Amino acid sequence: MDAVPGCFVRCGEPTAILTHVAAGERITVSIEGRALSLSNLGKVLYPETGFTKAEVIDYYTRIAPVLLPHLRDRAATRVRFPDGVGGPSFFEKNAPSHTPDWVRTVTLPAPGSTKNREVISYVVVDDLPTLVWLANLAALELHVHQWRVDAAGKPGPADRLVLDLDPGAPAALTECARVALLLRTELSRLGLTAVAKTSGSKGLQLYVGLQPTPVRQVHAYARALATRIALAHPDSVVERMEQAARVGKVLIDWSQNAGAKTTVAPYSLRARAHPTVSTPVDWGEVEAAAEGVPLSFTAAQVLRRVEERADLFATLDARPAVLR
Repeated sequence: MDAVPGCFVRCGEPTAILTHVAAGERITVSIEGRALSLSNLGKVLYPETGFTKAEVIDYYTRIAPVLLPHLRDRAATRVRFPDGVGGPSFFEKNAPSHTPDWVRTVTLPAPGSTKNREVISYVVVDDLPTLVWLANLAALELHVHQWRVDAAGKPGPADRLVLDLDPGAPAALTECARVALLLRTELSRLGLTAVAKTSGSKGLQLYVGLQPTPVRQVHAYARALATRIALAHPDSVVERMEQAARVGKVLIDWSQNAGAKTTVAPYSLRARAHPTVSTPVDWGEVEAAAEGVPLSFTAAQVLRRVEERADLFATLDARPAVLR
């Protein structure tokens, strides 16, 4: 098998992986001293665009410098698409039996598990070899909690608050952007600075970086905030999860602040027809989206954005707030 060097690369430079694209081929790469066997690099995972597994691995390798800080020390749920986005998929929480011994895992309680498990052994994506290993398993989407684990694998307090804006048809991203602006104003009044990103699907998500705060407190705070906005704008906003209540309105999903819930990570691919990405955006872009300007980005576009603008999500950890 060929040995291909792997390393952290600038976002604008393709990796050597793309030079070894042949359906059914298996190659070995060395990434930060770890040997990884990559297979089926020519397999198309996004049929509408022809985006291959090699291109998925290439994207995750090149975006890693800005993605990894948002994955590190967080238990990761993966959504895998072995036959591409048009085929069957599954959420994977437990580390698979073939997980390499150098991949960090943490064992956490699993309250309310649909499989009646008491604990789950999660993968923690701390480094580039782990990220590439998951990409090779067609783990297109990476979802994480709003809290980290410590060095011993013990869950910590929340360090992020998230509000997921999900439109109910015929509402769409334009309406989500308008609600995001309402939330920005309210959060600012409360002394909190929100950072926005696209979901990579049809909505928007707002985050606030926090000093360590009990998860239950953040969950209750987010619910109260969503309820307040929904009461003030009943024609356009809803905080209840029932589908019937969401028609033509934007759901402010506060529930993702619960300890067991996860949200798609910034810079994660999404399993849409095109290889769209959950992309950090600035407020000028959100304001434009509220006037109908499209706000959706593919993997290639995100790589260019990061080259030009660095990580728009970095301020979350730079200015953690206190909930009052």
